[in-house]
Amino acid sequence: MELTSWLALAAICVMGAISPGPSLALIIRNTVQGGQGHGVATALGHGCGVGIYALITALGLSVLITQTPLLFDLIRYGGAAFLAWLGIKALLAKPASESVEEVVHQLRGRQGAFEGFMVAFLNPQLAIFFIALFSQFVRADTGWNEGGIMMLTAGGIDAIWYVLVALVLSRGPVLAWLKAKSSVIDKVSGLVLLGLALKVVL
Repeated sequence: MELTSWLALAAICVMGAISPGPSLALIIRNTVQGGQGHGVATALGHGCGVGIYALITALGLSVLITQTPLLFDLIRYGGAAFLAWLGIKALLAKPASESVEEVVHQLRGRQGAFEGFMVAFLNPQLAIFFIALFSQFVRADTGWNEGGIMMLTAGGIDAIWYVLVALVLSRGPVLAWLKAKSSVIDKVSGLVLLGLALKVVL
């Protein structure tokens, strides 16, 4: 891939990453609930999910998703169910005490990575987005090398952006203020996630 083509690809991936949506809501909530490590793990998991989708698309497999209604619907409704589950979980969440927070830190890291990955991987809009994007860069002879470049570009940019979001939110007075408002954030995040799940279904 030529440098000019890669720069164009990277620029579009940056714009896609910084667009607000369920991913941002999840990163904010997990950072507030579990601290910096939990937020970073969620960001890295999300980046992995985006990267895998990018690789699938670059190799032409995502066409199968969009052209096979049953498979597409399974992914779409699976994503909606997962978003709804996260929304209900956020609405019912209770503030964690400081003594409990250290004990569950490692578990939260794994849980955050899983949630971040699933929110990305079960989002069928990613397939459509990458088909539209990669159609400008993928050729008939595109193989694993260029596919890997696209995967690392999309997934890496996504992970870096959300890691930065988690790091900014977990510093000093910002995190203290967010923790003080964690109950409100949970409720708002829950409503947003449930609304997005409903939007996917409809």
